[in-house]
Amino acid sequence: MQSSGHRLRDVEQHHPLLAGEAEELKGVCSAPWDRVWFIQDSCGIVCAVMTWFLVLYAGFVVNFVMLLPSKNFWFSMVNGVTFNFLAVMALSSHVRTMLTDPGAVPKGNATKEYMDSLQLKPGEVIYKCPKCCSIKPERAHHCSICKRCIRKMDHHCPWVNNCVGEKNQRFFVLFTMYVALISTHALCLTGYQFFTCVKVQWNECSDFSPPVAVMLMIFLCMEALLFLTFTAVMFGTQIHSICNDETEIERLKNEKPTWERRVRWEGMKAVFGGAPSLVWFNPFAGLQLRRLLMVRARKGGAEFSV
Repeated sequence: MQSSGHRLRDVEQHHPLLAGEAEELKGVCSAPWDRVWFIQDSCGIVCAVMTWFLVLYAGFVVNFVMLLPSKNFWFSMVNGVTFNFLAVMALSSHVRTMLTDPGAVPKGNATKEYMDSLQLKPGEVIYKCPKCCSIKPERAHHCSICKRCIRKMDHHCPWVNNCVGEKNQRFFVLFTMYVALISTHALCLTGYQFFTCVKVQWNECSDFSPPVAVMLMIFLCMEALLFLTFTAVMFGTQIHSICNDETEIERLKNEKPTWERRVRWEGMKAVFGGAPSLVWFNPFAGLQLRRLLMVRARKGGAEFSV
């Protein structure tokens, strides 16, 4: 029998009156550094590995096919440092997006004891997800792949093998930005390489044979164009959503906002944290590696969240 002070509804539509972030139950979800969040989805794992392979392939072609054989030392040095720095930042952002809890609601917290602890007013309605048996906070949606309700869920991206939500959207935006930058840089270098090698003998342009070098650069051009198009569109979409304080799911479902919207810079500061600074572009910000290593040493290994 449900308490007369509130009603519990098992629905999929998200129109909760429960405001704010639900308090996590003891034993349901540990501190962020106690668990390694990883989605065990075959398709997502393959896509994530493929992403790393393509970025590393681009690095191989840029470094070993175009820059190292170049006779211009400063040209190779400046472009090599720039490209490899952006590639490291892109892969680091990818790892942070993939291994960061996107804002999962604790499973099974829709218990009578927990609902009583919320001290709801008479007549208030709270919404329960029937799939993961959790109380859905405002703006949370259930992901069928993660099998959890995710706060401010934007979408599930197989390329990062994770949902993009409240806690990892910043890293996803950085990932798309850095991939777009290295794709643009690779296209510029490839175009310059073709233009330069046409004037001289191909054997002087690269340590690889001309047919092999041409095939490697053509494939790099195709990869860079594809990734640039995808990530540039995704980056623009994410920035637009952040500035309007609206997730992709909310936009597709045409949900009317029941929250106070943070627009433009307020939305950006809420996602990236604080006033504009270089920290916004740092995927390593907030990384608590020492605590994670201490917990792993104490517990004998990391624990998968999903």
